[in-house]
Amino acid sequence: MPKAQSVRPLALPVVSPRLLLTAAGVVVLLLALAYLVAFDQGALSRSGMYMHELMHDGRHLLGVPCH
Repeated sequence: MPKAQSVRPLALPVVSPRLLLTAAGVVVLLLALAYLVAFDQGALSRSGMYMHELMHDGRHLLGVPCH
């Protein structure tokens, strides 16, 4: 009968809370930017037609259907 092997637990690296907070902030910022470029039709970007046209051109550049 073969000898039983000892099993060691898997050591996972500890992630610092500061790194998690920074990563969450970056994700929120990127989601807000994606919303402004891809979906906002002027509801949040009320700074005139310049911002609307900039976002509109960004949609075309990224291939997001907008009209």
